[in-house]
This record gives sequence, structure tokens and C-alpha cells, in this order.
Amino acid sequence: MTTAVPEDDFDEFLTSLRRFVRETLRPNERRLESEDAVPPEILRQMCEMQLFATSLPKEYGGLGLSMEQQVRAHMELTQASCVYRSRLSTTIGLGSQPILHFGTEEQRQRYLPKMASGEITAAFGLTEPEAGSDAGSLRTTAKRHGDHYVLNGIKRYITNAPEADVFIVMARTDPQIAGSGGISAFIVEADAPGLSIGPIDKKMGQSGAHTAELLFNDCRVPVSALVGGKEGNGFKTAMGGINHARLHVAATCVGQAIRLTEEALTYAQQRVQFEQPIVNFQAIQHMLADCRTETFAAQAMVLETARRWDEREDVITDIACCKYFASEMVCRVADRAVQIHGGAGYMATSDVERLYRDVRVFRIFEGTSQIQQTLIARGMIKAAESNEGDWDP
Repeated sequence: MTTAVPEDDFDEFLTSLRRFVRETLRPNERRLESEDAVPPEILRQMCEMQLFATSLPKEYGGLGLSMEQQVRAHMELTQASCVYRSRLSTTIGLGSQPILHFGTEEQRQRYLPKMASGEITAAFGLTEPEAGSDAGSLRTTAKRHGDHYVLNGIKRYITNAPEADVFIVMARTDPQIAGSGGISAFIVEADAPGLSIGPIDKKMGQSGAHTAELLFNDCRVPVSALVGGKEGNGFKTAMGGINHARLHVAATCVGQAIRLTEEALTYAQQRVQFEQPIVNFQAIQHMLADCRTETFAAQAMVLETARRWDEREDVITDIACCKYFASEMVCRVADRAVQIHGGAGYMATSDVERLYRDVRVFRIFEGTSQIQQTLIARGMIKAAESNEGDWDP
């Protein structure tokens, strides 16, 4: 069982986080959009609140939160723009977790305390122009030359690439092994010779959450950069971070759905048509009810899966269920929120218009909905074959 911080201490942390969301993060959302960046003073406050420390144990400077506490915190944080969450997400998930679970103790001591404090930002390099959902087909290579590896290739759509100080990079160390078997994971610092960052991508939503390409041109890293000091563990290392991140994404979808439902309800209470607030009309009530019901269902799924994670149960299939359902759910909620706002919801001055664009990516990254469906079905089949047809979790 994962050790959690005492509930009284955690409740105090949540209360502070809730106040920070209401008093600081939400009021600065339009600034976030216009400046295309998290303002430096807000980033400092996020570090001071130890938001970068939520996923790490105390021995490495973290808060020592259980997974259930992590997702509860995420549901609070993401009732503000999910761009704030994006600024820290790669550090607390895909960046830190591979080192925590698969790195050497020297690697943990070197990087994790600085990640927990927010002193360094981490990013994750897996996706390539020809390798997205099919991670086993990646083409970036890492060839050993004495006491160094030399990396060549391109990584695409890398969140926080322009801000990152260190990257967890998947590269093929054994070209003779097809698929995922010949892949290894490396810790590549941003100033490594031969590494450059491409221009910031222009995206549909999430202004302020930057993505860009990583370009490796005879990039040299020391042998000590190999995660865990062992070749061939790259895919397992990657999935360790990805499964953690998928559950956090599902929690983020819940937080965004709560915010969208709040915006829709508030507008419906204030907007008057036919001499009464539109919230009185059954058609509006039904859309609000659907928003609340689906949000509640996703919230329950995520919390239950997090609790079972803390009990060290096998929840890989359930994580895929959470990510699939929650990401599809929040897009439906966003659509209803815009519909309830009517023409006002389509205007760029509306918060729901921005939120609508922001949440669309959740059905794509950390594995598309279609990949999650495949993983869920495979998990069901595997469980049925091993338990004589019983796939009930």
C-alpha cells in the first residue's frame, strides 16, 4: 500500500490549493492566453506551493502523496485553465516517474529533488514523425562510442520542450531487435551538444502550453545518462511514466468538466429569455444534468482506480478505461457548455470557448481514445483467458 500524508495535512493543502485556484489562477487566465506563457510570478507561486512535488516521495523532496491524493489535488488544480497543469505535468509524471521507478539511485539523487522543487523542468521524448501510437517503430538511434552515446533523430510534439532543462528520451540502441525490445531510455540535459529545439508549435488550444520538436544531430550524452544503467528497458520505462500520466490526465478531465459545468450553470441562471432565466427550461436542465452525471461517473472511476493503485493492484486496464471515458466525457461537457451559452459561447471573449478548444487534445495525447479502446479490450481478453471468463475487476 502506498503511504499517504495524514488526511488533516492533506485537507489543509487542498484548502490552500482551492484558494490559489480561485484567487490567483482563474483571474490570470486571459493573461495566460494573451501572453502565451505562465507568468513568471505565478510559476514561482506554483513552486512555493510544492505543486511540482506532488508525485514524489519525501526522501526526494516530494510531498509523499498517495495516488488518490494526487488525483484529488489534480481535480482541484484543473478547475483553472489546464495550461497551468501542463506547465508542471511533464515534470511530475513523464519526467520524474521513469527516474523514480527505473533509474539508479545516483540518477534519483541528482534529478528528483530539483524536479520536486520546480528548479528544473522535465520533458518526455517519445513521439516521432513516424512513431506516435506505434512507439515500437521509433527511429531515433543511440550508438555507444566509448564512454558516450551518440543520439540522432527527431522527436515531435514534445510538451514543455522550450522550457525543459532535462528530457527523458527513448532511442533505439539495438537496431537488430524489432519493435520495442531494442529501445532504451536516456536522461538528456538541455545543453547537451547536438541537441536543439525547434520552433514552438501553433495549436488549436492550450495557449501558453508549449510544444516543439527535439532535434538530435550527433547529440552526445554520457553513459551515465542511460536510465537504470541498462539497455533495452526503454519501453517498460516509458510505460511506467505513461500510465501514471494517463491517470493524471483523467483527473484533469474531471477538473475541467467541473469548471465547464459551473460556467454553464452560472450562465443559465443569469441569462434571461422569455422573461425568465433559461435554467428554468427543461432542455437546459437536461444538458446540465448530463454534465453533472458524466462528470460524477468519471470522478468515481478515477478515484477508485487511484485507490486500487495505492493498494498495488493491477489497474493498467482500468487506467485505460479512465483515460478513455474521462477524455471523451469532458469534450461532451464542453460542447454542452457552449450550447447552453448559445452565441455567447462561440465568442472568443467567452471562457467556455477557450475551454472547449483546450480540452480537445485530451482525446489524443497519452494515447488516443482508439488506443485506449484497444488496450481495454486486450485487458479483458487476457483476464478472461486467465480467469475462465471472469474479467470483472
